[in-house]
Amino acid sequence: MLFGCRGPLAALGSAAVATYEVPVLRIARFARLRPAPSGDAMRRASIARSSALALGTALCLSLALPAGAQDRGLSGPYLAARTAIAANDYDAAARFYARALIRDGRNPELLQNAVVAQMGLGKLARAVPIARTLRETGTESQIGNLVMLTDQLDRADWDAVLADFDAGLTVGPLVDGLIQAWAELGAGDAQAAEAVFDRVTEETGLGAFGLYHKALARAVTGDYEGAHDIIAGTDGVPLRLTRRGIVAHAQILSQLDRNDDALALIAEYFGTNLTPSLEELSGVLRAGQTAPFDLIGDARDGAAEVFFTVAGALRGEASESYTLLYARATQAIRPDHTDAILLSAGLLDTLAQYELAMEAYNQVPRDDPAYHIAALGRAEAMRQADKDEAAIEALEQLAETHGNQPLVHTTLGDTLRQMERFNEATEAYNRSVALFDSDSGEQWIVYFARGITHEREDRWPQAEADFRKALELNPGQPSVLNYLGYSFLEMQTNLDEAMAMIRQAVEARPDSGHIVDSLGWGLYRLGQYDEAVGHMERAAELLPVDPIINDHLGDVYWAVGRKTEARFQWHRALSFEPEEDEAERIRRKLEVGLDQVLEEEGAEPLEVAGDEG
Repeated sequence: MLFGCRGPLAALGSAAVATYEVPVLRIARFARLRPAPSGDAMRRASIARSSALALGTALCLSLALPAGAQDRGLSGPYLAARTAIAANDYDAAARFYARALIRDGRNPELLQNAVVAQMGLGKLARAVPIARTLRETGTESQIGNLVMLTDQLDRADWDAVLADFDAGLTVGPLVDGLIQAWAELGAGDAQAAEAVFDRVTEETGLGAFGLYHKALARAVTGDYEGAHDIIAGTDGVPLRLTRRGIVAHAQILSQLDRNDDALALIAEYFGTNLTPSLEELSGVLRAGQTAPFDLIGDARDGAAEVFFTVAGALRGEASESYTLLYARATQAIRPDHTDAILLSAGLLDTLAQYELAMEAYNQVPRDDPAYHIAALGRAEAMRQADKDEAAIEALEQLAETHGNQPLVHTTLGDTLRQMERFNEATEAYNRSVALFDSDSGEQWIVYFARGITHEREDRWPQAEADFRKALELNPGQPSVLNYLGYSFLEMQTNLDEAMAMIRQAVEARPDSGHIVDSLGWGLYRLGQYDEAVGHMERAAELLPVDPIINDHLGDVYWAVGRKTEARFQWHRALSFEPEEDEAERIRRKLEVGLDQVLEEEGAEPLEVAGDEG
């Protein structure tokens, strides 16, 4: 969808965070967290993963070569290129496809994939001649057409753009109509542009896109009243806008001497926790000044916005590698499009192209209001690339220059917490909390994270206070309920409340293996073994390669007398590489049984159960 915030950060409910898609403090990480049992070392799940590169290599090597490739000595570069492109390694793919094209320079498949590789690198100038050759072969390629069109738009060659559309060039229904409309405007025919926008609007499923860009085009030409009428739905339904659309509307309202309405719009969508760019805009509005309409400056900017619109629509609906093409096309036309830079960098991060992601984040200048967002993303890419110390150093430097942003300290805390540097993480979270002017719903996750670091360092009173604060700000939050409830179970206190919390968490997330495991384990700890079995089996179905869950299932089976199955589950748990202290305990259970282990640990014995042998 085009309109409305998207992505994992938007799900946190923070308007400020949801403004940009940066991989920090993902809530999914908390779904699997468990407090460490009292007196034991922290336990972590170790989930077996397939290697994307190995899978891509196996797939590529199984594909047939182009006819005659072996005779032309093409097989080596071709297979290497296919392997690289399957792994989204654009740098290697570009090099190997260049070598393959030396031997077979008009092979359509090689040409198209070479175009993808160059665009993945953000190298439009290198992609254009390859796309031109691809067109000369007579091959119809939407990707090749996208590159040729992007080049024409970058040069503002409106006549060439319109001539290509007249000749039947197509990139896709949405792109074709919107780009043609902006090209008409660029060529000086505003009336023709409106007619094309109207045609797009009438097409099924494209109405909102056409109206949004028509409003932007009117604003570019100075018709702010007409632009507002479209966005506000004076003659129809108001548009649901992205962050950029809201900024555009606020600027339009200011141009109409309606600063108070613009401020109300910003407050409605973003609350009081504003990003630097929104705070800057709000400052202009509060001062009674007229905010310039600078989101789109001309038809060339409008064309770039089309590609960004399409990239936003594709994200989550198409592959990241395909979406990246449109984000890169946006950047090629408008290198200062910060949102496109952040989108490209985020996509590259998702594709595990961390070096390219870092390069993309570095393109945001230091004086840009979103610089700290880019710096946070770059630090996350470093961490993903196993450059933990470099990530910490970058975040500490950012905390010095942008220390007024709670998100900076929160992200530093997250990174330190993931490195198990809990005391340092707590200090970072403290600095974030100190910047909160008042309570707001999105703050729950900071209190939750700080509660975890307190719990890891045996500061339970502070941990419980933070967990309860998180629930006060976000009642019923499943991850918090699960963590707090499980903690109570491990401490054998507040047992009724603990089970109520965990049951509520399971009700909210019945497909979370870790939360379902908490329920089964809680019933086991309370001696309700028969009831625990079904929940533990369900948890193992949801997360079949989690060592902790398989270990728990083995204990539950043992408790109900299914000792053969218990030993089988313990063997499974060992195969999934648990932490060494857990592995040692499992091996001991396999040697002498759970009852003996509990006796050796001074724990309460299990209730008497039957034995099936």
